[in-house]
Amino acid sequence: MDHLGKELSLMPFIVLQESRNSNKYFHEDNMAITSGNLFAAGTETTSTTLRWGLLLMMKYPHIQDKVQEEIESVIGRERPPQAEDRKSCKPLPYMDAVLHEIQRVGNVVPMNLLHETTGDTTFRGYRIPKGTPVIPLLSSVLSDKTQWETPHQFNPNHFLDAQGKFVKRDAFMPFSAGRRVCLGETLAKMELFLFFTMLLQKFHFRPPQEVSPEQLDLTPTPGITSSPQPFQLCALSH
Repeated sequence: MDHLGKELSLMPFIVLQESRNSNKYFHEDNMAITSGNLFAAGTETTSTTLRWGLLLMMKYPHIQDKVQEEIESVIGRERPPQAEDRKSCKPLPYMDAVLHEIQRVGNVVPMNLLHETTGDTTFRGYRIPKGTPVIPLLSSVLSDKTQWETPHQFNPNHFLDAQGKFVKRDAFMPFSAGRRVCLGETLAKMELFLFFTMLLQKFHFRPPQEVSPEQLDLTPTPGITSSPQPFQLCALSH
C-alpha cells in the first residue's frame, strides 16, 4: 500500500515532465501556440464571416425574413439561442443552410494556408516531389459549377433537399480538408451559429435609406482573408 501511495504521489510530477518534453507531439509550447492560433485566426475569420452574413442579409431581405421566421418559431424572441439548438429535436434547417451558404459565398480564406507534400505524388499528369510547397485554392471547389447548381449566386437551397431538410455537401470545405483541416472548425461553427442567430433574433438589418439592396457591393477586398467592402447598416429592433 505504501509503495502504491509513493507511485501515485509521483504521477503529477511525471505528467508535468512529459508535458515539457518538446520531443513529443503534445507539450506545453504546442498547447500555448495552438491556443494562440485559435484566438488570433479564429477571431479574424469568424468576425469576417459575420460581416459577410449581415451584408448578405441586407442584400437579400426575403432570405433574412425567412431566417427570422424560423428562429421565432423554434426559439422565440425571449430565450437566447443555445448550443443545443443546433442539434435539438426541433432543428433550424434553413438557418443552417444560410450559414453554410454565407461561408461558401464569403470564401473567407480563398487560398487556404500553405501546405507541403509529404511524399512524391502525381496530380493530373504533373509530378510533384516530396517537400513541395502547395497552396490549395478553396475557391476552385466552393465555386465549382459541377458541384453547385448556381455557384456564383447566394442560394441557401444548395444545402436543402426537396423536403426542406438540411443536407451536407462534399464540396463544402471552407475549413480545408485532410490532416491539416482547420483546428477550430467545431468552435467556429458554434460561434457563428450563436452570434448570427442572436443578432437576427433581436434585430432586422437593412441598408441606409439612400441605398437599395441592389446597390450593395459583394466584391471582396483581397488580402490574406477575403473581406467585404466597408458598408453601413441600420439595425432595427425586431
